[in-house]
Formats: sequence, structure tokens, C-alpha cells
Amino acid sequence: MINYNPLRVLVVDDTIFYRKIVSEILSELPDVDVVGTANNGKIAISRITSLNPDLLILDIEMPGMNGLEVLQSIQEHSLDVGAIVLSTLTPKGGEITVNALELGAFDFILKPDSGSMEENRKDIKDSLFPMLKAFTRRQEIRRILRGKSGLTGEASGQGKKSVVQRMGIIAGRAMPKSQVVGIGISTGGPKALSEVMPEFPANIDVPILIVQHMPAVFTQALAKSLDSKSALKVKEAADGEAVRPNIVFIAPGGKQMKVVAGADAKSRIIRITDDPPENHCKPSIDYLFRSLARHYVGRATGVIMTGMGTDGIQGVKLMKQLGSTIIAQDEMSSVVFGMPKEAIDARIVDVIAPLDQISAEITNTVKI
Repeated sequence: MINYNPLRVLVVDDTIFYRKIVSEILSELPDVDVVGTANNGKIAISRITSLNPDLLILDIEMPGMNGLEVLQSIQEHSLDVGAIVLSTLTPKGGEITVNALELGAFDFILKPDSGSMEENRKDIKDSLFPMLKAFTRRQEIRRILRGKSGLTGEASGQGKKSVVQRMGIIAGRAMPKSQVVGIGISTGGPKALSEVMPEFPANIDVPILIVQHMPAVFTQALAKSLDSKSALKVKEAADGEAVRPNIVFIAPGGKQMKVVAGADAKSRIIRITDDPPENHCKPSIDYLFRSLARHYVGRATGVIMTGMGTDGIQGVKLMKQLGSTIIAQDEMSSVVFGMPKEAIDARIVDVIAPLDQISAEITNTVKI
């Protein structure tokens, strides 16, 4: 990672095994400094103050003060530290992890539950390295914004008001009314969606289909959480169900989701498949967006939000070629600007919007 100041990391886990293995992996990575460890949440909070880490590798399920309570304390006291949480691939683990991400955790990695010690080390290292690169890049952007605004901590990202940018000819012409909305999102997604979904009106009158990069089990927990916050019905999509207005369909983790024509050639049906990953992603944004482009020609809105990597770029290109409207989240409000930047750099985006304007801009495309 290109970083002149080492990333200062505090490892928090109640088991000595994971404290040791994660610390050893981190010490092997360039430009990372493990400044300490903690075996419970209370000690972690005290060491945040004394050691001033940039990032926590934080176990969620701990006795006493658990990881969620640590994140709540960080939020309540405006502590300037990020977190990557350690989770388990279980229904309980999925629900807790979604809560952690909604509280502002940067991302999560799964604790391996099988394989050899060396395989587990490699899995953790391979997961951590790109996350640390992305987190470091976010830190650099925040420092730049902080210098410009004269503010500190999280306020540095909030002190400057972002504005909606209408690109190219969209600023001077009426857009066709969309009949479906597709949203592709990854790192930072649960928190972003928890802010966007409650802003949609209950009568938006179109379906919304979402690909959030998450494993199986976790997307069900995400749907449940978002449903509790939204006027729209939010559910994990099921194979064969009709695409209906005023419902938000979330692609199941570990599966692919697409839209196909119904038997009457007018209705649209969801298909959940076990097709291979695309861009190392399953579910994949490209996989869904290609189907929206072809089955809603010129009558769809494609939205690319915060996330690492390039998944979604080929899908939005096809959507744009076939007449869809494309919206991208702006850099200032993105946790990771990778996916939106790809679309913006490709010059296929009609609107660039901050997070707090995304829902309004989407609604504009379906209420014309």
C-alpha cells in the first residue's frame, strides 16, 4: 500500500488464537503497524484513547462489552477510528454483522471454520489486504477534506455540502420515465442503504432490485433490517416470483439474480441461479444489470454506489447503450469510491449525487 504513515491497527478479540493470528498477518503487510491488542471491548475503548489507532480489527461476539457496543461507543464519543469486524457465517453472525455495518464498520471478514491453519491464514490475509488498501485510501481522502474544511474526525466529511451534478445532455432534456430501479453496492453498502431506503415514498410505484456484495445468510439479515426502516417492503428475492412495484428485492448472497420475461411476454420474473461468479462476485451487479438493460430497454434506472472493484461497470454501460438513466454516488459520501468512479470515468453517468440525495434523484427518474 502506498502510505507514508503506517496504518495503526488495534486487534480486538476475546480469543488469544485470533489475536495472535491476525496480529501476525498484519505484521507481514507493508505499511501496517500493530499498535496493540485487547481481549474485550472495555479494554479496547481505553486503548483507542491511549494508542490512537486508525483502525480496529474487531471481533463482534465477545463477552462483556461486545463489538456492537464498542462501535456504539465510538459513535457516541466521536472517536476517530475505523473498524473491520470479524464475523461468523451463521444467521446470528449475519444479523450482528449487518448491525455493525449500519453502525459504521468499514467492512467485515469471515472467521474460517474449516481447512488447515495455513489455508485459514491465507484466507484472512487475502481478505484483509484489499480492505486495508481501500481503508488507507479513504483515510487519505478524509485528510485532504479535513485540510480543506478545517474540521476534524467524521465531521471533515460532513462540513462541506455536496451538490448534485447533472452530466452531459441530461441537464437540458426530459428523461424517459423508468419502470424499474437497479442498485449495485458493496463496501459501505449496509450503512448507505439504511440511510437511503427510508427516504423512498411508499408509492414509488416501481420495483427496486439490489445487489449488495455479501455472502449467503447475511443478505437475509440485511433485508430484514432494511424492511424495518423502510415504507417499502424489503425482502430477499426468491426464484420465480413476479417483479412487482413498491417492493425492494435483494439478491441472495452466494447466488446470482436476474430478470426474465414472463409467459405473457409482458410481466417480468426474478430468476435466482447458481451461475458462476462474475468479477469474483456472487451475486454480481453486472449479472443483474444486463438483464435490466435487455428487459427494460430505455425504461430503467441503474445506480452504482459505494464499493471496491469494477463490478457493475459493464452492466451500466449496456444499460446506458440501451437508453437507461445512470446515477452514481459521489466521492465525498462514498466509503470506497471504486465502483462509482469506474462509471463516472467511463462517461456514462447522467447524475452524480451525494448519499443524502440519492433517493430523491432515483425518485425523479420514476416520477417524471
